[in-house]
Amino acid sequence: MSILKKVRLVDALYAGLDKEIAIFQSQTSLHCKAGCGKCCTHAEVDASPLEFLPWAFYLFLNGTAASTLEDLNHKTSAICHIYQPLSIVDSGNGKCSEYVYRGLICRLFGYGANRDKFGEMRLATCKIIKETQAENFEAAKKAMKDGLYVPIFTDYYMKLSQIDFRLGNKIVPINTALKLALEEVLQYYAYRPFPRGYKKFT
Repeated sequence: MSILKKVRLVDALYAGLDKEIAIFQSQTSLHCKAGCGKCCTHAEVDASPLEFLPWAFYLFLNGTAASTLEDLNHKTSAICHIYQPLSIVDSGNGKCSEYVYRGLICRLFGYGANRDKFGEMRLATCKIIKETQAENFEAAKKAMKDGLYVPIFTDYYMKLSQIDFRLGNKIVPINTALKLALEEVLQYYAYRPFPRGYKKFT
């Protein structure tokens, strides 16, 4: 399968998930605090390269894939490369510099669920939401028990792996996932023509 086909399939998966999350948010009133990037500052965030294939393809099209890969190769911080803190002294406030191209883990966290050992649905969200939106959080938990649909992490990762088993099942630190996605795109087009229907940005 071509890189372009994989990118389109991942994009389609994200489009469906984004609609599901929007419905879940409207039904529960749960939301991220404006300007909060606390979850992005955790060094232990893991992801698969396939999640960031659309991002890597976008950088390839605009001619910055190779330079971004070089930056990642010299990066010493484990914090996600595409996260932009608002200031050096307060890394907990910031934004994703490539929000449209954020990964599956980034989309699911806060609005996705896992099953515990008893098969019960557990919303995977942050301490900030649990504490500052306690009433809505408790109401959401009850609604989930009563059948409210919530996206499930394992279901979406299974769907992702069906697009590309190798890239979808390789779970690594997020900056490694970014690097592998860039390498995948750059290697693919090293001896292939520029994709038809797209214009080089540079």
